[in-house]
Amino acid sequence: MKIAGKRVLVTGAGGFIGSHLVEALVEKGAQVKPFVRYNSRNDWGMLENLPSIVKDNLDITTGDIIDFGVVKKAVKNCDIVFHLAALIGIPYSYHAPESYVTTNIKGTLNILQASVEEGVEKIVHTSTSEVYGTAKYVPIDENHPLQGQSPYSASKIGADMIAQSYFLSFNAPVAIIRPFNTFGPRQSARAVIPTIISQGLSAQEINLGSLSPVRDLTYVKDTVNGFIKVAELEHSIGEIINIGNGKGITIGELAKKILILMDCQNTPIHADEGRIRPEKSEVMQLICDNSKAKNMIGWHPHYSLDQGLKETISWIRHNSHIYKPGTYNL
Repeated sequence: MKIAGKRVLVTGAGGFIGSHLVEALVEKGAQVKPFVRYNSRNDWGMLENLPSIVKDNLDITTGDIIDFGVVKKAVKNCDIVFHLAALIGIPYSYHAPESYVTTNIKGTLNILQASVEEGVEKIVHTSTSEVYGTAKYVPIDENHPLQGQSPYSASKIGADMIAQSYFLSFNAPVAIIRPFNTFGPRQSARAVIPTIISQGLSAQEINLGSLSPVRDLTYVKDTVNGFIKVAELEHSIGEIINIGNGKGITIGELAKKILILMDCQNTPIHADEGRIRPEKSEVMQLICDNSKAKNMIGWHPHYSLDQGLKETISWIRHNSHIYKPGTYNL
């Protein structure tokens, strides 16, 4: 299936990855209906940052993913659904676990049920590498055990299981994409890379959580390419597919690399106790085995870590006003 000419719904379209996916889909000739959470300001989130030539081609709808009636109307007449809407901040999930269960599990249930009822051709459900928890082995393939080490990861495991159950029980044409840590322009300060960059631009020191966890970082354009390939290939239905570079780096080494690229390598880096996850909840190592993505859908990363970081640093420099580096964002 080719994306061009298809009627495509993107939930979570106002978010970081969602806005990049919307932009790429328009460029590929899709008829895109972004679904963004309703607010009285008519604020479309990161879609506001898209060029007018892209925004003018969007059929934006607003609502709440946990309202089935609204979801059903949004899905109607769509060929493909990309489901990205979710609560994703891990620290906030310790404070509001019920909201994560409601949004991430019930929201996914609503998308699946509406898609089955409306005869959608393809559903791409978004998972996360956090569902694996601290690695039992590396690199992590799709058969690695799932571990709910935070309310966030537990809610995403639940959402993944609902998606799998709809494929097995109702023949729903669903594929699960499981991105490892994605970064790039438009990412919020709840993520580590914008935190480091925004602090590096304005602060005398860098305050982070634990510096020892290892993460596999993928530039957002590569991740979006994975979404589109999963959607276009029919044999991805019923499959779970990891998307990641396959290379790990500790948070401490990542911070040093970014500061060198910003020419402020002498800025001290500290592990702030207030930002550190509960000991048993911290995921210590995530490194992707991307062989299935390469073999099944022909995906491979085009951007190196340094290339992606340079583009991200440049974007944040020009948009530093949207960040609050002195405030810890849950």
